[in-house]
Amino acid sequence: MYRISFNGTEVTIDTEVSLFSPNGADKGTLCMLKFVSFKEGDKVLDLGCGTGIVSLAAACHNVTDIVMTDIDPTAVKIASKNMDDNGFKGYIAVTGDGLSAVPGKDFDLILSNPPYHTDFKVAKNFIEKGFNRLKIGGRMYMVTKRKDWYKNKLISVFGGVRIHEEEGYFVFEAEKRSDSYASKKR
Repeated sequence: MYRISFNGTEVTIDTEVSLFSPNGADKGTLCMLKFVSFKEGDKVLDLGCGTGIVSLAAACHNVTDIVMTDIDPTAVKIASKNMDDNGFKGYIAVTGDGLSAVPGKDFDLILSNPPYHTDFKVAKNFIEKGFNRLKIGGRMYMVTKRKDWYKNKLISVFGGVRIHEEEGYFVFEAEKRSDSYASKKR
């Protein structure tokens, strides 16, 4: 268990040794959150929620329409517990592979720290399926330590990407500007 503050609100985060970054907040996720502007009324998808740090940050910015998902049922259970224990409501937590169990669409923000030390299959799915769940003007944020593949994939799907670099991490920000993939516009 550890504490962290978002937007002036301190939250307590319970964790478990089997989850990603069990000893404290992941530096990459914290780097990503520096570049995200949450607004009250946003609809947020925490894709690969882990302990729910992204959802907690959104809730600390008065976001009350949050969907958390992870392939690991333990992660979903712990993330839900963390939201409840910190007094946050207005979230849905689902266990599933990528976006397979995620209800709804028209998300304003999709945030993810995908597994980037493996092949790109998971990230490819997150980017392509995530694009289809964003509303026009919605943004996807991802953080990795790898640049070129993510840059190229996001450009091929979104038509462009903004890249922030901090502490050895690349934070990718892509905005959905139309309903079709950029690579299919010819």
